[in-house]
Amino acid sequence: MRFVVLTVSLIVFFFLNLFIGSVDIPPGMVIEILFGKGVEEGPFTFIVLGSRLPQAVTAILAGAALTVSGLMLQTAFRNPLAGPSILGITSGSSLGVALVILLLGGSVSAAGYSWGGYMAILIGSFIGSIAIMGLLLLFSVWLKNDLMLLITGIMVGYLTSSVITLLNYLSTAEGVHGYAMWGMGNFNGVALGQLPFFSIAIASGLIFSILMVKPLNIILLGENYARNLGVKMQWVRNMLLVTTGLLTSVVTAFCGPISFIGLAVPHIVRMIFQTSDHRIIIPGCILTGAVVGLVCNLLCILPENIILPLNGVTPLIGVPVILYVIFKERRGRR
Repeated sequence: MRFVVLTVSLIVFFFLNLFIGSVDIPPGMVIEILFGKGVEEGPFTFIVLGSRLPQAVTAILAGAALTVSGLMLQTAFRNPLAGPSILGITSGSSLGVALVILLLGGSVSAAGYSWGGYMAILIGSFIGSIAIMGLLLLFSVWLKNDLMLLITGIMVGYLTSSVITLLNYLSTAEGVHGYAMWGMGNFNGVALGQLPFFSIAIASGLIFSILMVKPLNIILLGENYARNLGVKMQWVRNMLLVTTGLLTSVVTAFCGPISFIGLAVPHIVRMIFQTSDHRIIIPGCILTGAVVGLVCNLLCILPENIILPLNGVTPLIGVPVILYVIFKERRGRR
C-alpha cells in the first residue's frame, strides 16, 4: 500500500511539474504538446519539452540517486548523519568546478581541444569527483576500519573547501559570482540531449545499489558477523565507494552540490516503512527520493516571476527531519 501511495504521488507531482511554471500554459495545451497532437512548434512547445520535461525527469533521477547514496552510507558507516557529501566526493566535484571557473576563467583545454561554458563546468566537476573517488579507493586499501575511512573523507572535504576558499579570494568578482550561482544547485542543468547519458549513468548506479541489498542487510548485524558469514568487507566497501561516487558525481556535475536530500530522505523512508530491510527501503528510497526531488523543484518554481535556488528549498524539508533524528537518538539513550 505504501508503494502504491508513493507511486501515485510520483505521477501526480511529475505532471504538476509539467503544468506549473513561471510561464502560464493551459493544461490542455500541455497535454497536446506532450502527445504531439497537432501543436505547432513554438515557445510553449520549447518550454514544455525543452525545459519542464527534462527538469522533471532530472529531479526524479537526482532525488532517487542522492537518497540511495545517503542510505548506503548511513548503513555502511552506521552513522545516521552520513550523507553523499560525507566522503568528500561532492567537495571534489566542487573543487573541479572552482578550478574551471575561478582559476581557468571558465574554459578547459586538452589535446588541442577547448571547451567553455557549461561543458567546461561538467568536465571540471566530473574530473574533481572521480579524482577524489580514486583517492578514497586507494585509502580503502590501506585503511581497514570504516570509521578511519569516514574521517579521511571528512578531512579530504575540509582540504578541498580550504582550496576553494583560497580560489574565491584570489578570483575576480565575475568568477566568484559564477561559482556561487552553480553552488546554489538546480535541476535545469540537464538539456534534452544530455538526458539519455544522465539517465543511463543514474540507472546504472541504482542497479548496483539494488545488487548490494544482501551485503547491506548483513552489515546491519555487525562487521564481525558479516565476515563470519563470508562477506568480503573490502569488496563491499569498494563497491559502495564506486556506486555512491558514480551517483553523487553525476548529480553534482549536472545539478550542483545539492544539500540535505541524501542526508534526510533515508530517515523519512525508514519512518514510512518502519523497517531497516534494504529489500524494502532501497526501492522505497528510489520512489521517495524521486517524489522529494519533484516537490523541491515545484517549490522552486511556484513563486511568481522568480525561480528560487534549490539549496534554498531543500533545508526546509531536510532540517526538521535531521533535528527529529537527533532528538530521537538523544531520547533513546536516556
